[in-house]
Amino acid sequence: MKIELKKILNIEKVKENFKRYSSSRILVIGDIILDHFIFGDVERISPEAPVPVIEVKKEYFTLGGAGNVTLNIKNMNGNVFLVSSIGKDGNGKILKELIEKEKIEYFLIERDIPTIIKTRVIARTQQIVRIDKEEIKNLNKKEIKNLKEIISEKVKEIESIVVSDYGKGFISKEIMYFLKKFNKRVIVDPKPEHFPFYKNVFCITPNKIEAHLGIGKIKIKNFNDIIRVGEEIIKKLKCENLLITLGKDGMVLYQNNKNIYHIPSVAKDVYDVTGAGDTVCGIFSLCLSVNNDVLISALISNFAAGIVVGKIGTATTNQKEFIDFFEKNYENFYIERIK
Repeated sequence: MKIELKKILNIEKVKENFKRYSSSRILVIGDIILDHFIFGDVERISPEAPVPVIEVKKEYFTLGGAGNVTLNIKNMNGNVFLVSSIGKDGNGKILKELIEKEKIEYFLIERDIPTIIKTRVIARTQQIVRIDKEEIKNLNKKEIKNLKEIISEKVKEIESIVVSDYGKGFISKEIMYFLKKFNKRVIVDPKPEHFPFYKNVFCITPNKIEAHLGIGKIKIKNFNDIIRVGEEIIKKLKCENLLITLGKDGMVLYQNNKNIYHIPSVAKDVYDVTGAGDTVCGIFSLCLSVNNDVLISALISNFAAGIVVGKIGTATTNQKEFIDFFEKNYENFYIERIK
């Protein structure tokens, strides 16, 4: 059954949500990544090997992973506290400076491993190569103790906990068990191999590949297979809600173990999907913290993702940009209730 968006969400409701964002308080915990972008032009092929020569025009660093989730919330005027780790190195210093520049409150464990960095080389709008530098190592007992102490102190002030799990060693079964015991709303941007950790959370937000790998036994050949995968995840993890992102095909929301909605993509131009999942998870969690409406929160996060994929690199949006985009695109927009 098709439902016109205007019957669920209009510009007045969007603005009403936005006014309340500053009163929210969200804890983001997970793997922080330093995203490094190098932009340039390609005019020739190297004489040393059959590869393009990039003439660098500009480069910059930005917050990735849990840092990008945090920045998405912050730039939409939400109050957020970031808990993560960095290495005792130059890249860790850059990350800390970026966090402080954005005036984000944080607690970072400094570890004896390199800060995770992803370097992307982009010629015009085409990514040529990505270079990852990381050492995956689980937190030790002392680090976990410190982590639990800071979370126990901060959790009294927050509405929701957002887990950004990139599988880099920060999130473990022990940490997830500890987070769930506070009876706060826990929303997880998941890693497939960690699916068993997420039992009984409020919501997980995998993309299509993560959803498939997390269950493993259903091959996705068509849209009906996606629905089946989602139902298996709900059955297996007993999470209250599930939001599967589908790239150009939008997202599927499983609401309160009852209703299933297909929300089409609203993106006009797709230049870069880097960090789009961070945007969905962050904005969904922020909306939810003020309206308690899973469907409206999913719709707003869908529009936010439609904005950021039209930008190059790890990107965010803000309230003014969102309202302009929403006003131009919400007319004649329909979602489908599948069940």
